[in-house]
Amino acid sequence: MNMAITASGLRKSYGDKAVLDGIDLSIGAGTIFSLLGPNGAGKTTTVNVLTTLLKADGGTAHVAGHDLATAPQAVRAAIGVTGQFAAVDELLTGEENLRMMADLHRLKGGERKRVVSELLERFDLAESAKKRSSTYSGGMRRKLDLAMTLVTRPQIVFLDEPTTGLDPRSRRTMWEIVRELTSGGVTIFLTTQYLDEADQLADRIAVLDQGRIVAEGTPDDLKRQVPGSHIRLRFTTIGELDSAARALPGSTRDDEALTLRVPDSGGTKSLRLLLDRLAESAIEAEEVSVHTPDLDDVFLSLTGHATTEATAS
Repeated sequence: MNMAITASGLRKSYGDKAVLDGIDLSIGAGTIFSLLGPNGAGKTTTVNVLTTLLKADGGTAHVAGHDLATAPQAVRAAIGVTGQFAAVDELLTGEENLRMMADLHRLKGGERKRVVSELLERFDLAESAKKRSSTYSGGMRRKLDLAMTLVTRPQIVFLDEPTTGLDPRSRRTMWEIVRELTSGGVTIFLTTQYLDEADQLADRIAVLDQGRIVAEGTPDDLKRQVPGSHIRLRFTTIGELDSAARALPGSTRDDEALTLRVPDSGGTKSLRLLLDRLAESAIEAEEVSVHTPDLDDVFLSLTGHATTEATAS
């Protein structure tokens, strides 16, 4: 796979505090990569270094094939950045905001008109194009902000907390837009406080804690690293529960709920073996469900925090 971003031993300190303590990254082109971490872990510092807003103290990195240290201008030409807060001019209309961005990047005449028109249509903003962006909803402003980032057709887009403050419907609309971008070959570097967002979108996730990457993999890879998978059996009578508990030593019972929780290694084989053991004992379960750890469990296990916090760092 072609790599959109690579980094080796990336370091950044402020005084005696190491914010990035030698991180390595390999992010494939056309994928969605999500960086998770608690407040102060170094997420925004990582983004700022990779987007040339900060200079690293050590290590190397290549973004879109360009050396971060020796070719920062080429890096800037290949990327787009959408920050945590929509950076739109609320005195301008949606169309004027896009035209302003096109002018800043020296798009001329017909090309400027075509790009602006395409982006308004793509982000479902055409009907509101002549309205001041101050009248837009939060979701519309975020869409406009991302549209402005795409004026130059960047190869890589950095999204720093893109759905903070949005309602569930607007969040899902943004998810659809992000997926469409990658289907067109764009690479997404995503930081988010919402673990379900990373779970839904990311091809790969890295968990950053105290300046170091403590785990990396697909969402499913990370979930498999955390113990806690179990099969839950629910019965209709206490007698059935008693019989099942005797047949399945090591399980945990809940007499009030008439349920039995059986540790599970994952996969269909363990489930099939468990059901065979119940059948051999002539025990029927009213309900069978399989529970696996989610990213909240992963995050808690790796960082000691139950979830990411609202302010990225």
